[in-house]
Amino acid sequence: MPEHRPRRLRRVRPRYTRPLPSGALDDLRFIRETMERSSSFTAVPGWGIVAMGFTALGAAGLTSALRQLSSRAWLAIWLGEAALAICIGLAATWKKAQRAGVPLTSGPARKFMFSFLPPAVAGGILTVVLFRLGLMHLLPGMWLLLYGAAVTSAGAFSVNVLPLMGGGFMLTGIAALFSPPGWQTLFLAVSFGGLHIGFGYWIARRHCG
Repeated sequence: MPEHRPRRLRRVRPRYTRPLPSGALDDLRFIRETMERSSSFTAVPGWGIVAMGFTALGAAGLTSALRQLSSRAWLAIWLGEAALAICIGLAATWKKAQRAGVPLTSGPARKFMFSFLPPAVAGGILTVVLFRLGLMHLLPGMWLLLYGAAVTSAGAFSVNVLPLMGGGFMLTGIAALFSPPGWQTLFLAVSFGGLHIGFGYWIARRHCG
């Protein structure tokens, strides 16, 4: 019988891939950044957030200057500040979106708004409930906590600094809930004023306004 010799295995030499030229790497980086922008809402108005911070400092100064301020008047001032901040935020967002060519009806914009609205609506409902129960001292902490939750959840579809800003609001909200009632206006000034100004300036500098 003929002998069967084992077949010799041929070594497969590894193929060395040639590195991509610098121009191709730049193209890939541009494509990746374009896809990231298309999947996130980048028209967050940094200067608008700064303006919201200054109006909050004004409301805090007004409530601190007025002595023997009733709870209804205190609440009216801060609700007026919230309405003013909403108008500033919406106008600044629309202006930046128009300048950047980002439609507010796009998918990322809708995801941003639908993530922001539920905690904000919950905050409005709880404001009425706590006021009727006479638990006014819990309002600032609740506002900060839910506003921070809204910013954090919406930040998942926007610039990466927003979740950090939302976390700052949530931490100050927790601190306000466990602090003496006399400190509530201070927490509102530090958060709605200071955090808005600081993070708004950061966004304006890093994300074109």
